[in-house]
Amino acid sequence: MEKDLSNYRKSYEKAELLLNEVPENPLELFQRWFYEVDKHFAEDETNAMTISTIGLDSFPKNRVVLLKKYTFEGFIFYTNYESEKGKAIEVNPNVCLSFFWHGAERQIIIKGKAEKIAVNLSDGYFESRPRGSQLGAIASNQSEAVKNRQYLEDKLADLEKHYEGKEVPRPLNWGGYIVKPVEIEFWQGRPNRLHDRIRYRLKEDYNWQISRLSP
Repeated sequence: MEKDLSNYRKSYEKAELLLNEVPENPLELFQRWFYEVDKHFAEDETNAMTISTIGLDSFPKNRVVLLKKYTFEGFIFYTNYESEKGKAIEVNPNVCLSFFWHGAERQIIIKGKAEKIAVNLSDGYFESRPRGSQLGAIASNQSEAVKNRQYLEDKLADLEKHYEGKEVPRPLNWGGYIVKPVEIEFWQGRPNRLHDRIRYRLKEDYNWQISRLSP
């Protein structure tokens, strides 16, 4: 099977990103871009992001997760701590997050260290989830092989009966991570492939070094 994709071309012309116009803190720029994309562009899930980890087999692996909160400290998402990504983070907490908003012709790439958030924060978010999502978190031994779909459906049905009329407790192996950034790159598509790339690197004094990169 073969398909030549060399004629797939697009000119990026929607915006610009100038070094003399960016804030000193990259989280301010992230917030501005997120708001603009969420408000003005037709993204189904503006908070969808790719997280890359180094697996126990030494291969990098990417998957899409949902950003659930961001602060000046970092970016928070939730998962099963015993999943493939959770086991990878336990051994090597260095991860990479990336957002691609094609409508706005923008990317953000974030290098950082992941760590578990406080138990009470995971409890609070779990309580806010729809009941079906709560039960699904218990039913799924994430990343483990199962014999068929029916096994999962039956397990969920049993849990629905077990917790009927009761609160669903957060599984101890499920909760949040915060990714604390050490480097954030903002990419704005521009004509003639001369894209704008602005990189922030965290310095030892916790200020940010800002550079323009060649496209």
